[in-house]
Amino acid sequence: MTIVVLGAGVVGVTTAYKLLRDGHDVTVIDRAEGPALFASYANAGLVAPGHAYAWASPLAPGLMLRSLWRRDQAIRFRPAVSLRQWTWLAAFLKQCNAESARRNTEIKARLCRYSQQQLAIVTAETGVAYDGRKGGLIYFYRSPQAFAAAAEKCEILRRQGITVETLQPHEIAERDPGLAPAAGQIAGALFAPTDESGDAHLFTRALAEHCAELGATFHYGVEVKAFAHNSDRVSGVETSAGPISGDQFVLCCGVHSAALAAPLGLRLPIYPVKGYSVTLPITDAQRAPQLGGVDEENLLAYCPMGERLRLTATAEIAGYSTAHKPGDFRAMLNRAQALFGACVDYTRPEYWAGLRPMTPSGIPIVDRSPLENLWLNTGHGHMGWTMANGCAQILTDLIGQRAPQHATEGLRYEHV
Repeated sequence: MTIVVLGAGVVGVTTAYKLLRDGHDVTVIDRAEGPALFASYANAGLVAPGHAYAWASPLAPGLMLRSLWRRDQAIRFRPAVSLRQWTWLAAFLKQCNAESARRNTEIKARLCRYSQQQLAIVTAETGVAYDGRKGGLIYFYRSPQAFAAAAEKCEILRRQGITVETLQPHEIAERDPGLAPAAGQIAGALFAPTDESGDAHLFTRALAEHCAELGATFHYGVEVKAFAHNSDRVSGVETSAGPISGDQFVLCCGVHSAALAAPLGLRLPIYPVKGYSVTLPITDAQRAPQLGGVDEENLLAYCPMGERLRLTATAEIAGYSTAHKPGDFRAMLNRAQALFGACVDYTRPEYWAGLRPMTPSGIPIVDRSPLENLWLNTGHGHMGWTMANGCAQILTDLIGQRAPQHATEGLRYEHV
């Protein structure tokens, strides 16, 4: 069976790999000139079941409201004259209650655990290298009150089988000497020893090369314009390079999925949430952080990647622009200098901004669409790197008419 995968980010390429392993002929189409050049290019790098909390929480509306006049909020709302933005926002706010946050976090945590297991399988099968680093991730808090609340909140992850330890200030530098300069700034931390990290772009690029060796066809620099279809079936896709046909089609186009699906009558509640990252050369490997983690109260993630340190911050609900300027990164760079000192070269930053494809619940859509041969694997939000391999296996099982090894609760199209 010939299956056409739309999108060559980490979700699309892992899907292609799993389908190839299942014996299908696979074609992948992407508008960029190579794999993982959009949302997967310079993301946080954390494979983080220990950070699977739903963003839609009782605290989120207050953060968004204050962001209208303050730029230091972890979630920023920039109103636009956009029906799509306001429709998505209404659905997001509907999820911002304790019960929905608990349920969504539980679903995400289980999916992240399964996906991490699948990442290990794919890595073992292919040998792809991506500056991967095991040993855990550290999530630290600056105030005793925030640390105490987090230590209580993490029970929801523990109930889903995720190991989370609490670290007192003197124990944090023992786990990662790279945080020693910040000892006086940290009240405590949560440590997820089985969490890990790595460069999603390097992983996706290497896996795409492996897929090509297995026989997959990749069309880069080709934009999907529309689906050719009748009432219940897709016959092909119209692209900038002409029509491409297949037996089955998988939509993995991130923030562009909703617009492509709309003419088919599908309503995908996906909207971009912009994030910023800066990557810096490590100049003193002994003093640099050895593990990744998150400065929770500033929502600043950091991740060592070989000879580089990646910093990411901000969740900005502002539309589809990826534009940025050096001033957008000033706050995160100042915080990084206070945390890590001079272990990196701050004069050689690589700036980037990307768009996370968020559903209101934060749970991706992994399911058959109402059209019998169109499948959905999209809407992974801020955890696409963590969730990609598991979602790819779930979708491959569904296409192969097998019961997935992981429950599809919350992932179904009719639940969105």
